[in-house]
Amino acid sequence: MPHCVIEHSDKVDGNMLIEAVHKGALTSELFEPTGSDIKVRATAFSNYKTGVVDLKFVHVTLKILSGRTSEQKEMLSNTVLDKLSDLSLTNCSISVEVQDIDRASYAKVIV
Repeated sequence: MPHCVIEHSDKVDGNMLIEAVHKGALTSELFEPTGSDIKVRATAFSNYKTGVVDLKFVHVTLKILSGRTSEQKEMLSNTVLDKLSDLSLTNCSISVEVQDIDRASYAKVIV
């Protein structure tokens, strides 16, 4: 059920990032084996500053239902980071974080 939210500089191909993040989440084996519950979306930014150097950036937030262990979350973020690193981006900062969604307050319906 993860919601994978990618924020990236507009100089990086968002579709390529979406595929890599989806593959990383699927490879983690924490979700449906078909990947049908993995949702990925990307937003490109043209206005940003990356410290004192001019770097492209990719930041992924993986929002997952609470209850996973710290080890599972670490493995998930590293698996997604590995798939993004495989893209051979240059002059680019890549970061990944996992955030828990509170199960008690999460609601969903498919209409």
